[in-house]
Amino acid sequence: MEWKPAQFDVSYPPDLVLTKNLDVDPDFANNFARCARWCADGSSFLVQCENRSFQLFNIRTQLSAHHKRTFSQSSAVVNFAWYPGASSNNAPAYCFVASLRASYPIIDHRERFIAPHSLAFNLTADKLYCGFEDAIEIFDIQQPGEGDRLPTTPSKKSKDGLKGIISSIAFSSSYDYYAIGSLTPSSQAMDNIALYSESNQAAIMPVGGADSHSGLKFNPTKPHLLYAAFRRHDAIYAWDLRSDTSVPVKVFKTAPGPRKTRTNQKIEFDIDYAGRWLSVGDQDGCVSMFDLEDSDELGSEQSPVISSQNIAPKTTFNAHGDVVGCVTFHPLRSNLLSISGSRHFDEDMREGDSNSSDEDSTDQESDSESQNIIAVSTCRPLPYVKDSSLKLWSFEPTRTVQHA
Repeated sequence: MEWKPAQFDVSYPPDLVLTKNLDVDPDFANNFARCARWCADGSSFLVQCENRSFQLFNIRTQLSAHHKRTFSQSSAVVNFAWYPGASSNNAPAYCFVASLRASYPIIDHRERFIAPHSLAFNLTADKLYCGFEDAIEIFDIQQPGEGDRLPTTPSKKSKDGLKGIISSIAFSSSYDYYAIGSLTPSSQAMDNIALYSESNQAAIMPVGGADSHSGLKFNPTKPHLLYAAFRRHDAIYAWDLRSDTSVPVKVFKTAPGPRKTRTNQKIEFDIDYAGRWLSVGDQDGCVSMFDLEDSDELGSEQSPVISSQNIAPKTTFNAHGDVVGCVTFHPLRSNLLSISGSRHFDEDMREGDSNSSDEDSTDQESDSESQNIIAVSTCRPLPYVKDSSLKLWSFEPTRTVQHA
């Protein structure tokens, strides 16, 4: 049976077919989802939560899902990845890895066990690549234990190579290379994305970008196209690796004109398996869909000078009441999963409380001054969450309006 990629109709807003909330944690009332990822066959998705846990949801039908299990962790989780062939129908392959100090240890130069900041399996699913400060650790998953270390810079003092925390690793779907990105570039003039050869384990070439990098993805059907996201940027940048990589050829902006992104939160984007659509959320609770088919060709033969082209979304819709931290396409259906949540500190509420107590404090002001008492607040402001929901959207061309 021939596989056909899912079709997405963005001519009108999608249907909300499912809304879920995280399983309640009595010890962490303001819990929310950081990111979510589907397993290979789309039968379940895994959610990384703020309370140092993973929550697994199984999809029974397109309109129903249930919480199956919670995996609590002893320390903070930075990243995780499904095994490439993970399926709820195949128990031996139904597994994932997380950035913890476990079966695959990473020991730094001070002999400390550290957790990686990025994780990725290679295309043959026999090697696990883990990024941390100034290096990548490569593990053979058939032999638990220490791996082989690949430095991304010659030395701590050197300005060559890729310096800083390796925050993202992405493998090309057909070529013998992968891309890595650094969270902290050594200088504003240095590139913080680079291509590496998997067979030679050596750097091939740098790719433009001189800011705090937060995400990398190759186009699944056009592996010469690389997409990247950066912190506090409201755009996704694309490079054509067949040409000059110092300048992005496309810039996918979620909003027209200049806009300052207020959140430092990592916002993850995704590309569907057919390489046609790119989706990303924003700090205002909206989700944007970009058509990559209309903007994937460089056209370098017509113009020797490469300049960035701004691409507007095909559609943008209101999805949540808080920051949309992650969106992810279903591997087999015309569905998009979005999650929301972030930490908020209500300054206005605290100011209102202080103003309301002005009258009560007036009578005590003279006594306080006479006693020379300085009152220092020892209350630590606690964050709260506006919206911590998980939503599944349908872009079926033949869909009807349905709401969960």
